Amino acid sequence: MYLRKLKKSKVFIQAAILGFALGTGGCGIVDKHVEWETVEPDSYPVLTAVGYAPISSQQGESDSMKLIMAMKASKLDAYRELTEQVYGQKIEGSQSVSGLIVDSENLRSSVEGIIRGAEVVKAYPVGEDTYVTELSLDMQQVYDIYLSTAKPRRVKDVKYY
Repeated sequence: MYLRKLKKSKVFIQAAILGFALGTGGCGIVDKHVEWETVEPDSYPVLTAVGYAPISSQQGESDSMKLIMAMKASKLDAYRELTEQVYGQKIEGSQSVSGLIVDSENLRSSVEGIIRGAEVVKAYPVGEDTYVTELSLDMQQVYDIYLSTAKPRRVKDVKYY
């Protein structure tokens, strides 16, 4: 019984010494104050995009309805082109060969992103069957929109105490 008490107290003493050593020495805890500043790019490009749509191929009961649908389609095409410029384009391809002859070839592309701040520069018909929409995207305006949601920062100064 005396031996058990001695073993328990020995473990307790070892734990106390270890806790004291960790608490007082060698941790190297230093308080510091970090000062941040926002980062702004040196220059802002203005991106432009042009979208096209055939008028006669649109669904509609009258020529004016087909024209309105072509206006919408050309605007969407211009936004797709802007999205490609900002986010890039994902390309997937596959090819099937059978008997050393190409059976099938598939190529898919997709674009995904959010465009904010684009402006319609010009929208007009070209010839008798095409509608064109021109968009511009000022990246200064995009940066200002971005700053309103998440401010990019970098370390300005660090003070150690």
